[in-house]
Amino acid sequence: MIYLRLFLSFMKIGFCSFGGMTMVPVINDEVLRYGWMTAAEVMDIVAVAEMTPGSLGINCATFVGLRTAGLSGALCASLGVMMPSLTLSMAAAHFIFRLKGNKFLESALRGVRPASMGMLAAAAVTLGLHTYFPEGAISWNMILIAGISSFLLIRKKLSIPKTILTAAVLGLIFG
Repeated sequence: MIYLRLFLSFMKIGFCSFGGMTMVPVINDEVLRYGWMTAAEVMDIVAVAEMTPGSLGINCATFVGLRTAGLSGALCASLGVMMPSLTLSMAAAHFIFRLKGNKFLESALRGVRPASMGMLAAAAVTLGLHTYFPEGAISWNMILIAGISSFLLIRKKLSIPKTILTAAVLGLIFG
């Protein structure tokens, strides 16, 4: 039964988000609803999934499925999160080629952009609150790590992999 629940939950996540960080609020809601992980564990999974190669959704699904129900759970969750995008991509490609230049289609695609930005902002706020204000207290060590990382990335033009590595080392030191 857990395998079906993982598959259906991650299929719902695939259908209800536009990929990338927009998936985080939906993943967070589903994982917390079923008690598969705590909010802190979800935040850790998202951080690891973002650092590892591949899609955030597939990486999160794999990690959650593996932790919840082993290798079979990882497979079910991963297939679930891929199912909607594969199905819809194949159908959309067919219709987009047939409707290329259609004003209604172009308007609809323009309407998706603000919704995606709103979902991205919601994910940033949710993760920020859990990271910088866990249980109502201010996490100064996390704010310090974020500040140093931002400075290195923006001002010193440090590459993203080096910034991630630096943040990991700072997390070990200040964590």
